Amino acid sequence: MTVQFPADFSFGAATASYQIEGAVSEDGRTPSIWDTYSHTPGMVARGDNGDVACDHYHRFSADVALMRQLGLDSYRFSLAWPRIKPDDGPINAAGLAFYDKLVDELLAAGIEPAVTLYHWDLPQTLEDQGGWRERATAERFAEFAAVAAGHLGDRVKRWITLNEPFCSSILGYSEGVHAPGAHEGEGALKAAHHLMLGHGLAAQAVRAAVPGAQVGITLNLASVQQVSDSPEDIEAARRCELVSNLIFTDPVLAGTYPEHAREVWAPITDFSWIRDGDLGTAHQPLDFLGVNYYFPSRPEASAPDEPEAARRVASDLGYQLQEREGEYRTEMGWPVDADAFTDLLTWLRDTYGEQLPPIYITENGIACPDIVHADGRIDDQDRIRYVSDHLKAVRGAMAKGVDVRGYYVWSLLDNFEWARGYQPRFGLVRVDYDTLERTPKASFDWYREVIATHEVD
Repeated sequence: MTVQFPADFSFGAATASYQIEGAVSEDGRTPSIWDTYSHTPGMVARGDNGDVACDHYHRFSADVALMRQLGLDSYRFSLAWPRIKPDDGPINAAGLAFYDKLVDELLAAGIEPAVTLYHWDLPQTLEDQGGWRERATAERFAEFAAVAAGHLGDRVKRWITLNEPFCSSILGYSEGVHAPGAHEGEGALKAAHHLMLGHGLAAQAVRAAVPGAQVGITLNLASVQQVSDSPEDIEAARRCELVSNLIFTDPVLAGTYPEHAREVWAPITDFSWIRDGDLGTAHQPLDFLGVNYYFPSRPEASAPDEPEAARRVASDLGYQLQEREGEYRTEMGWPVDADAFTDLLTWLRDTYGEQLPPIYITENGIACPDIVHADGRIDDQDRIRYVSDHLKAVRGAMAKGVDVRGYYVWSLLDNFEWARGYQPRFGLVRVDYDTLERTPKASFDWYREVIATHEVD
Protein backbone atom coordinates (compact mmCIF):
# COMPACT_ATOMS: atom_id res chain seq x y z
CA MET A 1 0.00 0.00 0.00
CA THR A 2 1.33 3.41 -0.99
CA VAL A 3 1.04 6.24 1.56
CA GLN A 4 1.36 9.93 0.79
CA PHE A 5 2.94 12.53 3.07
CA PRO A 6 1.91 16.19 3.03
CA ALA A 7 3.91 18.47 0.75
CA ASP A 8 5.32 20.40 3.73
CA PHE A 9 6.45 17.27 5.60
CA SER A 10 10.23 17.47 6.15
CA PHE A 11 12.55 14.54 5.39
CA GLY A 12 16.02 14.52 6.88
CA ALA A 13 18.90 12.45 8.19
CA ALA A 14 20.71 12.59 11.53
CA THR A 15 24.20 12.11 12.95
CA ALA A 16 26.08 12.90 16.19
CA SER A 17 29.43 14.62 16.69
CA TYR A 18 31.41 11.91 18.51
CA GLN A 19 30.09 9.21 16.21
CA ILE A 20 31.34 10.78 12.97
CA GLU A 21 33.73 13.70 13.46
CA GLY A 22 37.01 12.17 14.63
CA ALA A 23 39.82 14.74 15.04
CA VAL A 24 39.46 14.35 18.78
CA SER A 25 42.60 16.29 19.67
CA GLU A 26 42.71 18.82 16.83
CA ASP A 27 42.15 22.58 16.89
CA GLY A 28 41.72 22.91 20.64
CA ARG A 29 39.24 20.10 21.27
CA THR A 30 39.73 18.45 24.65
CA PRO A 31 38.53 15.02 25.85
CA SER A 32 34.88 14.20 26.43
CA ILE A 33 33.51 11.46 28.63
CA TRP A 34 33.23 9.28 25.51
CA ASP A 35 36.92 9.67 24.76
CA THR A 36 37.65 8.47 28.29
CA TYR A 37 35.06 5.69 28.23
CA SER A 38 36.05 4.34 24.81
CA HIS A 39 39.71 4.18 25.84
CA THR A 40 38.90 2.28 29.04
CA PRO A 41 39.61 -1.43 28.47
CA GLY A 42 36.49 -3.58 28.24
CA MET A 43 33.99 -0.74 27.74
CA VAL A 44 33.62 -0.78 23.94
CA ALA A 45 33.42 -3.83 21.67
CA ARG A 46 36.74 -4.84 20.10
CA GLY A 47 38.45 -1.90 21.79
CA ASP A 48 37.01 0.53 19.23
CA ASN A 49 37.01 4.27 19.85
CA GLY A 50 35.94 7.46 18.11
CA ASP A 51 39.39 8.92 17.53
CA VAL A 52 38.91 8.87 13.75
CA ALA A 53 35.28 7.73 13.39
CA CYS A 54 34.19 8.80 9.86
CA ASP A 55 36.68 11.70 9.74
CA HIS A 56 33.75 14.02 9.05
CA TYR A 57 35.78 16.87 10.53
CA HIS A 58 37.98 16.82 7.43
CA ARG A 59 35.45 15.40 4.95
CA PHE A 60 32.31 17.39 5.76
CA SER A 61 32.17 19.04 2.31
CA ALA A 62 31.98 15.64 0.62
CA ASP A 63 29.36 14.53 3.13
CA VAL A 64 27.23 17.60 2.43
CA ALA A 65 27.53 16.81 -1.27
CA LEU A 66 26.04 13.39 -0.48
CA MET A 67 23.21 15.08 1.39
CA ARG A 68 22.53 17.30 -1.60
CA GLN A 69 22.50 14.22 -3.83
CA LEU A 70 20.06 12.59 -1.43
CA GLY A 71 17.80 15.65 -1.57
CA LEU A 72 17.51 16.18 2.18
CA ASP A 73 15.22 18.90 3.43
CA SER A 74 17.08 19.04 6.75
CA TYR A 75 20.20 17.66 8.40
CA ARG A 76 20.31 17.07 12.15
CA PHE A 77 23.79 17.11 13.69
CA SER A 78 25.23 17.81 17.12
CA LEU A 79 27.86 20.20 18.37
CA ALA A 80 30.83 18.79 20.25
CA TRP A 81 30.77 20.69 23.53
CA PRO A 82 34.52 20.08 24.20
CA ARG A 83 35.32 21.44 20.73
CA ILE A 84 33.61 24.79 21.42
CA LYS A 85 33.91 25.37 25.16
CA PRO A 86 36.12 22.59 26.45
CA ASP A 87 36.29 23.76 30.08
CA ASP A 88 35.74 26.88 32.18
CA GLY A 89 38.27 28.71 30.03
CA PRO A 90 37.78 30.82 26.91
CA ILE A 91 35.65 29.94 23.91
CA ASN A 92 37.53 27.92 21.31
CA ALA A 93 37.27 29.94 18.10
CA ALA A 94 38.61 27.08 15.96
CA GLY A 95 35.80 24.80 17.12
CA LEU A 96 33.15 27.36 16.25
CA ALA A 97 34.82 27.90 12.87
CA PHE A 98 34.28 24.25 11.96
CA TYR A 99 30.54 24.52 12.57
CA ASP A 100 30.47 27.85 10.71
CA LYS A 101 31.80 26.08 7.64
CA LEU A 102 29.42 23.14 8.03
CA VAL A 103 26.34 25.36 8.42
CA ASP A 104 27.34 27.50 5.47
CA GLU A 105 27.83 24.41 3.27
CA LEU A 106 24.41 23.10 4.27
CA LEU A 107 22.66 26.36 3.50
CA ALA A 108 24.44 26.61 0.15
CA ALA A 109 23.11 23.12 -0.63
CA GLY A 110 19.56 24.16 0.29
CA ILE A 111 19.51 21.99 3.43
CA GLU A 112 18.12 23.28 6.71
CA PRO A 113 20.51 22.74 9.65
CA ALA A 114 18.95 21.34 12.83
CA VAL A 115 21.42 21.59 15.70
CA THR A 116 21.50 19.34 18.76
CA LEU A 117 23.42 21.02 21.58
CA TYR A 118 24.13 17.86 23.58
CA HIS A 119 24.52 14.38 22.16
CA TRP A 120 26.40 12.86 25.10
CA ASP A 121 29.95 14.24 24.71
CA LEU A 122 30.23 16.02 28.06
CA PRO A 123 33.66 17.61 28.61
CA GLN A 124 35.68 15.30 30.84
CA THR A 125 36.66 18.26 33.04
CA LEU A 126 32.98 18.66 34.02
CA GLU A 127 32.60 14.94 34.73
CA ASP A 128 35.66 15.19 36.97
CA GLN A 129 33.66 17.76 38.98
CA GLY A 130 30.65 15.44 39.28
CA GLY A 131 29.12 15.59 35.82
CA TRP A 132 25.35 15.61 35.49
CA ARG A 133 25.00 14.62 39.15
CA GLU A 134 25.76 18.27 39.89
CA ARG A 135 23.51 21.30 39.35
CA ALA A 136 26.55 23.27 38.17
CA THR A 137 26.73 21.15 35.00
CA ALA A 138 23.23 22.33 34.00
CA GLU A 139 24.44 25.91 34.47
CA ARG A 140 27.59 25.30 32.41
CA PHE A 141 25.40 23.74 29.71
CA ALA A 142 23.30 26.90 29.51
CA GLU A 143 26.48 28.94 29.08
CA PHE A 144 27.57 26.65 26.25
CA ALA A 145 24.11 26.94 24.66
CA ALA A 146 24.32 30.73 24.79
CA VAL A 147 27.71 30.70 23.06
CA ALA A 148 26.60 28.29 20.32
CA ALA A 149 23.29 30.00 19.66
CA GLY A 150 24.82 33.44 19.75
CA HIS A 151 27.34 32.42 17.11
CA LEU A 152 25.23 30.25 14.79
CA GLY A 153 21.77 31.65 15.42
CA ASP A 154 21.90 34.05 12.48
CA ARG A 155 21.76 30.95 10.26
CA VAL A 156 20.34 28.15 12.44
CA LYS A 157 16.72 28.37 13.54
CA ARG A 158 15.96 24.80 14.71
CA TRP A 159 17.61 23.87 18.03
CA ILE A 160 17.43 20.68 20.08
CA THR A 161 18.73 21.01 23.62
CA LEU A 162 19.35 17.37 24.58
CA ASN A 163 19.41 14.04 22.83
CA GLU A 164 18.00 11.10 24.79
CA PRO A 165 18.52 12.13 28.43
CA PHE A 166 17.43 8.61 29.40
CA CYS A 167 20.67 7.29 27.91
CA SER A 168 22.80 10.03 29.45
CA SER A 169 21.39 9.47 32.94
CA ILE A 170 20.11 5.89 33.27
CA LEU A 171 22.48 4.09 30.90
CA GLY A 172 25.43 6.31 31.82
CA TYR A 173 25.06 6.73 35.57
CA SER A 174 23.03 3.66 36.59
CA GLU A 175 23.62 0.82 34.17
CA GLY A 176 27.19 1.78 33.28
CA VAL A 177 26.85 0.76 29.63
CA HIS A 178 27.34 4.32 28.39
CA ALA A 179 29.80 6.99 29.45
CA PRO A 180 30.75 7.76 32.15
CA GLY A 181 30.14 4.10 33.08
CA ALA A 182 28.80 4.62 36.62
CA HIS A 183 26.64 2.19 38.63
CA GLU A 184 24.62 4.39 40.95
CA GLY A 185 21.11 4.93 42.19
CA GLU A 186 20.69 8.44 43.51
CA GLY A 187 23.46 9.69 41.21
CA ALA A 188 21.50 8.56 38.15
CA LEU A 189 18.31 10.23 39.37
CA LYS A 190 20.22 13.43 40.06
CA ALA A 191 21.64 13.25 36.55
CA ALA A 192 18.16 12.85 35.05
CA HIS A 193 16.90 15.85 37.02
CA HIS A 194 19.83 18.09 36.19
CA LEU A 195 19.53 17.19 32.52
CA MET A 196 15.92 18.39 32.64
CA LEU A 197 17.04 21.54 34.43
CA GLY A 198 19.80 22.02 31.86
CA HIS A 199 17.27 21.65 29.07
CA GLY A 200 15.16 24.45 30.50
CA LEU A 201 18.11 26.75 31.07
CA ALA A 202 19.47 26.06 27.58
CA ALA A 203 16.07 26.68 25.99
CA GLN A 204 15.98 30.07 27.69
CA ALA A 205 19.52 30.83 26.52
CA VAL A 206 18.78 29.92 22.90
CA ARG A 207 15.63 32.00 22.78
CA ALA A 208 17.47 34.98 24.28
CA ALA A 209 20.17 34.70 21.62
CA VAL A 210 18.00 33.80 18.61
CA PRO A 211 14.66 35.63 18.31
CA GLY A 212 12.17 33.35 16.61
CA ALA A 213 14.20 30.18 17.21
CA GLN A 214 12.41 26.85 17.11
CA VAL A 215 13.42 25.05 20.31
CA GLY A 216 12.76 21.45 21.28
CA ILE A 217 14.20 18.41 23.03
CA THR A 218 14.69 14.86 21.77
CA LEU A 219 13.52 11.95 23.93
CA ASN A 220 13.87 8.24 23.22
CA LEU A 221 10.60 6.96 24.56
CA ALA A 222 9.49 3.41 25.23
CA SER A 223 6.41 1.89 23.65
CA VAL A 224 5.79 -0.37 26.65
CA GLN A 225 4.20 -3.74 25.95
CA GLN A 226 2.97 -5.59 29.03
CA VAL A 227 4.05 -9.22 28.68
CA SER A 228 1.38 -10.81 30.91
CA ASP A 229 -1.44 -9.99 33.31
CA SER A 230 0.48 -11.12 36.36
CA PRO A 231 0.78 -8.45 39.09
CA GLU A 232 4.57 -8.67 38.79
CA ASP A 233 4.60 -8.00 35.04
CA ILE A 234 2.02 -5.23 35.37
CA GLU A 235 4.28 -3.52 37.89
CA ALA A 236 7.34 -4.11 35.68
CA ALA A 237 5.57 -2.37 32.79
CA ARG A 238 4.54 0.49 35.07
CA ARG A 239 8.11 0.97 36.27
CA CYS A 240 9.49 0.75 32.75
CA GLU A 241 7.16 3.54 31.64
CA LEU A 242 8.27 5.57 34.64
CA VAL A 243 12.03 5.31 34.09
CA SER A 244 11.94 5.40 30.29
CA ASN A 245 9.27 8.03 29.73
CA LEU A 246 7.57 9.82 32.59
CA ILE A 247 10.57 11.18 34.49
CA PHE A 248 11.39 13.06 31.28
CA THR A 249 8.03 13.75 29.61
CA ASP A 250 6.26 14.92 32.78
CA PRO A 251 8.79 17.66 33.67
CA VAL A 252 9.15 18.86 30.07
CA LEU A 253 5.51 18.69 28.98
CA ALA A 254 3.59 19.13 32.25
CA GLY A 255 6.01 20.73 34.74
CA THR A 256 5.56 17.90 37.24
CA TYR A 257 7.12 14.66 38.43
CA PRO A 258 5.06 11.45 38.56
CA GLU A 259 4.07 10.56 42.13
CA HIS A 260 5.05 6.97 41.40
CA ALA A 261 8.69 8.09 41.29
CA ARG A 262 8.86 8.87 44.99
CA GLU A 263 7.26 5.54 45.83
CA VAL A 264 9.60 3.50 43.64
CA TRP A 265 12.87 5.21 44.56
CA ALA A 266 12.26 6.06 48.22
CA PRO A 267 14.82 3.41 49.28
CA ILE A 268 17.66 5.23 47.48
CA THR A 269 16.87 8.96 47.76
CA ASP A 270 14.74 11.56 49.50
CA PHE A 271 14.76 13.86 46.43
CA SER A 272 15.96 16.75 48.59
CA TRP A 273 18.19 17.91 45.75
CA ILE A 274 15.12 19.07 43.77
CA ARG A 275 14.77 22.81 44.43
CA ASP A 276 11.72 25.03 44.26
CA GLY A 277 11.39 26.38 40.74
CA ASP A 278 13.31 23.59 39.02
CA LEU A 279 10.25 22.08 37.38
CA GLY A 280 9.11 25.49 36.23
CA THR A 281 12.49 25.95 34.56
CA ALA A 282 12.34 22.52 32.92
CA HIS A 283 8.81 23.23 31.68
CA GLN A 284 9.71 25.70 28.93
CA PRO A 285 7.35 26.26 26.01
CA LEU A 286 8.38 23.88 23.24
CA ASP A 287 8.09 24.52 19.52
CA PHE A 288 8.40 20.78 18.92
CA LEU A 289 9.16 17.50 20.62
CA GLY A 290 11.76 15.23 19.06
CA VAL A 291 10.97 11.51 19.35
CA ASN A 292 13.49 8.73 18.73
CA TYR A 293 12.15 5.21 18.27
CA TYR A 294 13.81 1.90 17.38
CA PHE A 295 12.01 -0.96 19.17
CA PRO A 296 9.27 -1.72 21.71
CA SER A 297 10.01 -2.33 25.40
CA ARG A 298 8.77 -5.57 26.98
CA PRO A 299 9.76 -5.50 30.65
CA GLU A 300 9.46 -8.86 32.36
CA ALA A 301 9.52 -9.12 36.14
CA SER A 302 12.64 -10.61 37.63
CA ALA A 303 14.28 -10.89 41.02
CA PRO A 304 17.54 -8.92 40.86
CA ASP A 305 20.44 -9.71 43.10
CA GLU A 306 20.91 -7.65 46.23
CA PRO A 307 22.43 -5.26 47.04
CA GLU A 308 22.65 -4.16 43.40
CA ALA A 309 18.94 -3.38 43.12
CA ALA A 310 19.08 -1.19 46.19
CA ARG A 311 21.43 1.29 44.59
CA ARG A 312 20.64 1.14 40.88
CA VAL A 313 17.65 2.63 39.15
CA ALA A 314 16.70 0.45 36.21
CA SER A 315 17.87 -3.04 37.14
CA ASP A 316 14.99 -3.71 39.51
CA LEU A 317 12.61 -3.44 36.54
CA GLY A 318 13.77 -6.68 34.99
CA TYR A 319 14.34 -4.44 31.98
CA GLN A 320 14.35 -7.01 29.20
CA LEU A 321 13.37 -7.37 25.57
CA GLN A 322 11.29 -10.52 25.83
CA GLU A 323 11.77 -12.77 22.80
CA ARG A 324 8.85 -13.77 20.60
CA GLU A 325 9.04 -16.83 18.41
CA GLY A 326 9.87 -16.11 14.79
CA GLU A 327 10.40 -12.41 15.39
CA TYR A 328 12.95 -10.54 13.27
CA ARG A 329 15.69 -8.82 15.27
CA THR A 330 18.21 -6.26 14.16
CA GLU A 331 21.98 -6.58 14.54
CA MET A 332 21.56 -4.72 17.83
CA GLY A 333 19.29 -7.52 19.04
CA TRP A 334 16.26 -5.23 18.96
CA PRO A 335 12.82 -6.56 17.95
CA VAL A 336 11.18 -4.89 14.97
CA ASP A 337 7.63 -3.70 15.58
CA ALA A 338 6.42 -0.74 13.52
CA ASP A 339 2.90 -0.88 14.98
CA ALA A 340 4.41 -0.09 18.38
CA PHE A 341 5.69 3.17 16.87
CA THR A 342 2.13 4.24 16.08
CA ASP A 343 1.14 3.19 19.60
CA LEU A 344 3.88 5.35 21.12
CA LEU A 345 2.88 8.44 19.19
CA THR A 346 -0.79 8.04 20.07
CA TRP A 347 0.19 7.40 23.73
CA LEU A 348 1.88 10.80 23.75
CA ARG A 349 -1.20 12.49 22.34
CA ASP A 350 -3.57 10.70 24.71
CA THR A 351 -1.38 11.35 27.76
CA TYR A 352 -0.54 15.02 27.21
CA GLY A 353 -3.31 16.33 24.94
CA GLU A 354 -2.95 20.05 24.29
CA GLN A 355 0.33 20.12 26.22
CA LEU A 356 1.96 18.13 23.41
CA PRO A 357 3.66 20.30 20.77
CA PRO A 358 4.19 19.22 17.15
CA ILE A 359 6.49 16.20 16.81
CA TYR A 360 9.54 15.53 14.71
CA ILE A 361 10.84 11.97 14.47
CA THR A 362 14.47 12.83 15.13
CA GLU A 363 15.86 9.28 14.85
CA ASN A 364 14.62 5.99 13.44
CA GLY A 365 16.61 3.33 11.66
CA ILE A 366 18.14 -0.14 11.71
CA ALA A 367 21.49 -1.89 11.93
CA CYS A 368 21.48 -4.85 9.56
CA PRO A 369 24.00 -6.94 7.62
CA ASP A 370 25.27 -5.03 4.60
CA ILE A 371 26.67 -7.40 2.00
CA VAL A 372 29.04 -5.72 -0.42
CA HIS A 373 28.73 -7.42 -3.82
CA ALA A 374 31.64 -7.90 -6.21
CA ASP A 375 30.56 -4.83 -8.19
CA GLY A 376 30.45 -2.71 -5.00
CA ARG A 377 26.65 -2.67 -4.64
CA ILE A 378 25.15 -2.80 -1.14
CA ASP A 379 21.60 -4.10 -1.48
CA ASP A 380 20.27 -3.39 2.03
CA GLN A 381 16.67 -4.47 1.55
CA ASP A 382 16.19 -5.03 5.31
CA ARG A 383 16.86 -1.32 5.89
CA ILE A 384 14.48 -0.28 3.12
CA ARG A 385 11.77 -2.51 4.56
CA TYR A 386 12.32 -1.21 8.10
CA VAL A 387 12.25 2.48 7.18
CA SER A 388 9.28 1.96 4.85
CA ASP A 389 7.25 0.20 7.55
CA HIS A 390 8.11 2.82 10.16
CA LEU A 391 7.29 5.73 7.88
CA LYS A 392 3.92 4.09 7.28
CA ALA A 393 3.53 3.82 11.06
CA VAL A 394 4.20 7.55 11.36
CA ARG A 395 1.63 8.27 8.65
CA GLY A 396 -0.81 6.03 10.51
CA ALA A 397 -0.35 8.09 13.67
CA MET A 398 -0.85 11.27 11.66
CA ALA A 399 -4.12 9.83 10.31
CA LYS A 400 -5.20 9.40 13.96
CA GLY A 401 -4.58 13.06 14.66
CA VAL A 402 -0.99 13.12 15.91
CA ASP A 403 0.77 16.24 14.62
CA VAL A 404 4.04 14.97 13.12
CA ARG A 405 5.95 17.45 10.99
CA GLY A 406 9.08 15.59 9.90
CA TYR A 407 11.28 12.48 9.96
CA TYR A 408 15.06 12.08 10.27
CA VAL A 409 16.45 8.67 9.39
CA TRP A 410 19.29 7.32 11.51
CA SER A 411 21.76 7.57 10.06
CA LEU A 412 23.32 9.32 7.09
CA LEU A 413 26.60 7.43 7.58
CA ASP A 414 27.75 4.22 9.16
CA ASN A 415 29.45 5.39 12.34
CA PHE A 416 30.88 4.66 15.77
CA GLU A 417 27.90 3.07 17.51
CA TRP A 418 28.87 3.85 21.11
CA ALA A 419 29.61 0.75 23.22
CA ARG A 420 29.00 -1.49 20.19
CA GLY A 421 31.89 0.11 18.28
CA TYR A 422 31.91 0.02 14.48
CA GLN A 423 30.31 -3.36 13.84
CA PRO A 424 26.63 -2.31 13.71
CA ARG A 425 25.97 -0.29 10.57
CA PHE A 426 22.99 2.11 10.51
CA GLY A 427 23.93 4.29 7.53
CA LEU A 428 22.34 5.00 4.19
CA VAL A 429 25.98 5.42 3.16
CA ARG A 430 28.58 2.73 3.84
CA VAL A 431 31.87 3.87 5.33
CA ASP A 432 34.95 1.74 4.72
CA TYR A 433 36.74 2.24 8.01
CA ASP A 434 40.12 1.38 6.48
CA THR A 435 39.96 3.87 3.60
CA LEU A 436 37.05 6.07 4.83
CA GLU A 437 35.53 5.81 1.36
CA ARG A 438 31.78 6.50 1.24
CA THR A 439 29.47 4.28 -0.82
CA PRO A 440 25.71 4.98 -1.04
CA LYS A 441 23.62 1.86 -0.40
CA ALA A 442 20.38 0.82 -2.10
CA SER A 443 18.52 2.49 0.79
CA PHE A 444 20.12 5.81 -0.21
CA ASP A 445 18.52 5.68 -3.66
CA TRP A 446 15.23 4.47 -2.20
CA TYR A 447 15.10 7.29 0.39
CA ARG A 448 15.97 9.84 -2.30
CA GLU A 449 12.87 8.75 -4.19
CA VAL A 450 10.75 8.97 -1.03
CA ILE A 451 11.94 12.54 -0.45
CA ALA A 452 11.31 13.52 -4.07
CA THR A 453 7.79 12.07 -4.23
CA HIS A 454 6.67 12.19 -0.56
CA GLU A 455 5.36 8.68 -1.17
CA VAL A 456 6.21 5.39 0.50
CA ASP A 457 5.29 2.12 -1.20
